[in-house]
Amino acid sequence: MKKILLILFTIHCSLFTVNAQRLTVKNTTIDVGATGYEQPVTATFELRNKGLRRLVIESVKPDCGCTKIEYPKEVGMGEKFIIRMTYDARQLGHFQKMCQVKSNGTKKPFYLTMKGVVKKDMRDYSGEYPVAMGDLLLDTDAIEFDDVNKGDVPEAEIHIFNNGKKAMHPNLMHLPPYLQAITSPDLLLPGRTATITVKLLSEKLRDYGLTKTMLYVAHNPGDKVRQDYGIDVATVLLPDMKQFQKSNKEMAPVLNISETDVDFTDFGGKLKKTATVTLRNDGKSTLKITSLQLFTAGLKVTLSKSQIQPGQSTHLKITGTAVELQKLRTRPRILMITNDPDHAKVVVNIKLK
Repeated sequence: MKKILLILFTIHCSLFTVNAQRLTVKNTTIDVGATGYEQPVTATFELRNKGLRRLVIESVKPDCGCTKIEYPKEVGMGEKFIIRMTYDARQLGHFQKMCQVKSNGTKKPFYLTMKGVVKKDMRDYSGEYPVAMGDLLLDTDAIEFDDVNKGDVPEAEIHIFNNGKKAMHPNLMHLPPYLQAITSPDLLLPGRTATITVKLLSEKLRDYGLTKTMLYVAHNPGDKVRQDYGIDVATVLLPDMKQFQKSNKEMAPVLNISETDVDFTDFGGKLKKTATVTLRNDGKSTLKITSLQLFTAGLKVTLSKSQIQPGQSTHLKITGTAVELQKLRTRPRILMITNDPDHAKVVVNIKLK
């Protein structure tokens, strides 16, 4: 019995030792994007002490003198912390910098890597910043990835300006799996500008047509989400039209639409207004409206039928609400995805004052 208890005690101590040395890193490699010559850029690594004892960081050594490191000496049990690597950007071209981390949280040292590119012609954005989110000013609060094919990796930029008196580490929160965001430089000093590059990974999109999400701007890591700091992101993924090759394209459906610009400038003093758009199939096979979506609120649409035989027509009824349309930040539109190879994506624009 004593022998069994001794074995159990030994196993318990072994488990305790393993757990006591748990140290997790969110990302061991960070791409900081592009920066200008002699414009230092910073990568911020998020870590956590998941062990059952205090974490002691013995050393964090960079692989060259061109990189500076910031890190805490000790971290409490269960606490999150960060390690910052700052590269001086004194050499043009692509770079990859590493640092070795030694602590009592891992049996062996581990490595953190930052990579990016230094460009000679990198310039500060010289446009306007009409969107205010606290001390951070932005040139836009909406991003659109239009006419995307499966496999594409398009990018969009948000230019930001620190209008406050303190340095900050701006970033985007609530990123879905199909979006990535890189802020360059990572550390934004007062009176300076930075760029947030948003990259779309279209292979991770599940559905054709419109996909919408909301990202949130944070001045620093750990900030709480604020609804008024939102960035609208809209993506239109086009369907695969390989079924209609040149050999059988003459058998494809052909969409004929009565209008793609609908006038909603005058409601005549009424709360709502309705317009009708006619869709006709001038092709030789069934025309299918596979998706019908709205970019914004304030509109309601109904389609009498989604499959139109050759020579037949259907009607798209559009109803707009005056009060809701006046509040919009982006232009109202209706998206249709069809199996017409020449009109896979059709956008009906709603004209307002």
